[in-house]
Amino acid sequence: MDRKTFIAGLSLMLASCGSRKNLVVGSKNFTEQVLLGEILARQIERRLGVSVDRKLNLGGTMLAHEALLHGSLDLYPEYTGTALAEVLKRPALPDAKMRDAQAVFDTVRREYRRRWQLEWLSPLGFNNTFAMVVRRDAGVATLTAAAKAHPWRLGMGYEFAQRPDGLDGLLKTYGLRLAGQPATMDLGLLYSALENRQVDLIAANSTDGLISALPVLALEDDRHYFPPYQCAVVVRQSALARYPPLRAALEQLSGKLPDEAMRRLNFEVDGKHRPAGQAAEEFLRGV
Repeated sequence: MDRKTFIAGLSLMLASCGSRKNLVVGSKNFTEQVLLGEILARQIERRLGVSVDRKLNLGGTMLAHEALLHGSLDLYPEYTGTALAEVLKRPALPDAKMRDAQAVFDTVRREYRRRWQLEWLSPLGFNNTFAMVVRRDAGVATLTAAAKAHPWRLGMGYEFAQRPDGLDGLLKTYGLRLAGQPATMDLGLLYSALENRQVDLIAANSTDGLISALPVLALEDDRHYFPPYQCAVVVRQSALARYPPLRAALEQLSGKLPDEAMRRLNFEVDGKHRPAGQAAEEFLRGV
């Protein structure tokens, strides 16, 4: 997202904030985030009996974060590795700590409280790290092996090129060679581009439902380049104070979404084309 689009989107949200009373749940602009936004909104509605405004499918990380800071969102789901590298600009924790999920979580929770009075609740249960995905006939299983193979035609989302834990560091860590400039596209188009052989490597996510449904393979990050990306709810302290039962209602979801459960939910939407709200409601019946 360019700066002009970012500012326009944020201004629109701030203008609509006004003197609202309802809780507002947000999400970023890909399937998993929209699903999680629906799960959070419906959980609040059923446990607190209050109306929830949804601002789902907003855009990228910084747009959602700024909306939270300025009060046009009360909460949204975020990933620890994303918060560390993109929001806090701290990709340089010691190597051992970068790979330690609890150390990364503790760092982002402490810094968000100190800087912005934002709370990270207990993780939801899955770790959605980046996954470099190839077709199964590619003949490689690890990123080290991929670096020794032919140059790759890479497809990726718009944020991956800009993130400090994204493309540049990946290329340096593995010596991965690319064939021409990467093709940037909406995240929802990556797998069709891979299937149609428009690209032969994509920067995807480890909980993508299509990984288990298509003849593709997520390459092993055998040098542990990507930090942990545990998902948790980030919520304004003012919202927790305004609605005292809110914390308990949200914490009821903690640990209820392991990797495979999130992958199945993503496939319900991306693979079976079910509405996100319908899939979210079905999941909540079992919580």
